[in-house]
Amino acid sequence: MSLRKGGPPPSETRNPGLDPASVAAVQKMLREARNGKPGKDNVFRRLMSHPVRAVPVAFLLVIIIGAALLMLPAARTDQSADVFMDALFTSVSAVCVTGLITVDTATFWTPLGQGIILGLIQVGGFGIMTLATLLALLVRKNIGLRGQLVAQSETHTLNLGDVRAVLTRVAKIMLTFEAATALVLTIRFWIAYDSNPARALWHGAFHAVSAFNNAGFSLYSSNLIDFAEDPWIITPICLAIIAGGLGFPVIIQLTRGDIHPRNWTIHLRLTIYGTLLLLLAGTLLFGAFEWNRNETLGQLSLTGKILGSFAGGVFPRTAGFNSIDYGVAAPETLMVTNILMLIGGGSAGTAGGIKITTFLVLGFAIWNEVRGRDQVTIAHRSVSSSSQRQALSVALLGIAAVVAGTMLLLMFTDYSLEKVLFESISAFATVGLSTGITYNLPPAAEWVLMALMFTGRIGTVAVASALALSARPRLYRLPEERPIIG
Repeated sequence: MSLRKGGPPPSETRNPGLDPASVAAVQKMLREARNGKPGKDNVFRRLMSHPVRAVPVAFLLVIIIGAALLMLPAARTDQSADVFMDALFTSVSAVCVTGLITVDTATFWTPLGQGIILGLIQVGGFGIMTLATLLALLVRKNIGLRGQLVAQSETHTLNLGDVRAVLTRVAKIMLTFEAATALVLTIRFWIAYDSNPARALWHGAFHAVSAFNNAGFSLYSSNLIDFAEDPWIITPICLAIIAGGLGFPVIIQLTRGDIHPRNWTIHLRLTIYGTLLLLLAGTLLFGAFEWNRNETLGQLSLTGKILGSFAGGVFPRTAGFNSIDYGVAAPETLMVTNILMLIGGGSAGTAGGIKITTFLVLGFAIWNEVRGRDQVTIAHRSVSSSSQRQALSVALLGIAAVVAGTMLLLMFTDYSLEKVLFESISAFATVGLSTGITYNLPPAAEWVLMALMFTGRIGTVAVASALALSARPRLYRLPEERPIIG
């Protein structure tokens, strides 16, 4: 349809019921569609017109497909159960690499269902790493050519145009870590636990993928409690969790082998040192609170206590495995675990939480403010004010989500604040640890946890990228005021 210049549209004479305003509106929509510009009523085009919008939509589609596959009769052992909520919850948990479950993975799902869960974990982990990294590269593209060259020289990373290389490196890293972990676990399951080779291989591969992707799904009803004293099971899983939680940019820089610690970027420095600090603090505090408690570590051997303490510092870093029953853990342990879960792991990786860099940037901002400095510096380099604002926004939005989720869970359940807060943080930080209440939650509470898992896995990255992408230089300054702070 087109308008003749200087005259009425032909359709107006043929169809008196079509007024000029309607013709103009239709023409505008066609023109925008032809030019690739989304119109006001083109919802799908608006959603997919920007990567920050496209990522949540893509994950939602994968979740829906995963839930549909898990609802197949061949995917579950109980054919009489109403499986919709369980399938949807499991799909959300797997794609968001969380690990919270409403049914026992080992007994409720058939090998086909377990294979679907494994596929969702792999897709979720691979997609999160690549998409988060590509979003970071896309953000850097918008800082100008000079800024791009400076940032590329400082971070020693790839540019946006090298998408194929990025995807290839992510795939190689994931498959290498998963294969190495699966090999060790398979041999151990085969030799020490009398598993036939096929079963040992399946269990080894499943737990390796679940570990590197920080998912926490297990093919054992007691998770890893039965292996609490086995270093050949706990250690490889912990190492895979740590590697996956570092983040793709960090692993890429470390595997190059030509970076001396004194030349590390701020991001690499914060992630490595922050990870070591949190692992050490988590291990020591977990051991101090649980060492002599018979309900958890008290009855284990010395080796078991050391492994249990180490696992207690690693698993809350968004992995979700457990070698003790958190339902009987000390309140102090739950509090430490809450802190570790909320902080999470490295950016652009498989870990959740607000991320180590976010936490430490805010910590350095506070430290520099206390010392009266107007510039936040880390290792003789300054941190931009936009990065500080993004860190503050991500942290506050994360806390707001946890608070809202906790309040809703208190409304929908009769559990104590301690248990509900633990569950809420675990869901938002995509950890998967639970005090045992997930199995008995009403549907309304399950929807809250699903929203928290999705928001925690997608929201923080999307919000941070959206804040950076929407940045526009202001060519003027408004009058300044100084409100009273504190």
